[in-house]
Amino acid sequence: MEIRGVLPAEELAAEGVVAAAFGEPPDGRVVRMMRALRASGAARASLVAVVDEELVGHVGLSRGWVDARRELVEVMVLSPLSVRPDLQRRSVGTALVTAALETAEDRGAPAVFLEGSPSYYGRRGFSSASALGFDRPSTRIPDPGFQVALLSSHQPWMVGRLIYPEAFWITDTVGLRDPEPEH
Repeated sequence: MEIRGVLPAEELAAEGVVAAAFGEPPDGRVVRMMRALRASGAARASLVAVVDEELVGHVGLSRGWVDARRELVEVMVLSPLSVRPDLQRRSVGTALVTAALETAEDRGAPAVFLEGSPSYYGRRGFSSASALGFDRPSTRIPDPGFQVALLSSHQPWMVGRLIYPEAFWITDTVGLRDPEPEH
């Protein structure tokens, strides 16, 4: 398996993987969010997992901010993470998360945030963002699902409310729809 940046000619194939992973049509909410992130300039990285020259997974990183008391801090938001349904539970997602964190570290981001399962992401370097002093961007995000991975450039004063890029709001992709992470 190779993890690398998506090529422009592969955008539609990457969107197809995302739509399949989320059980959505090709123009579903999550794909529209990805397009809006690219169009607005908020997308920071789009990585794909490739097996036998076929795209089997995708992860996106976009720009967000922490509204810290001292100043606004640019951070990254990991979303979406997608693996083709027939290849889930085979470490593709783990490889993509690892590559996303390495990319964010290389680009100097102090933190990477996401909404997701604490049991899944907790084993991959993330922990409760609220417990570390961060506030959710929306009450639609269950507190256990609001997670962060702090990177080497993070400093203790860099805490506050996470602010998502506009693309998350205009596509209504803020907040987990799965009731399980509420517990």
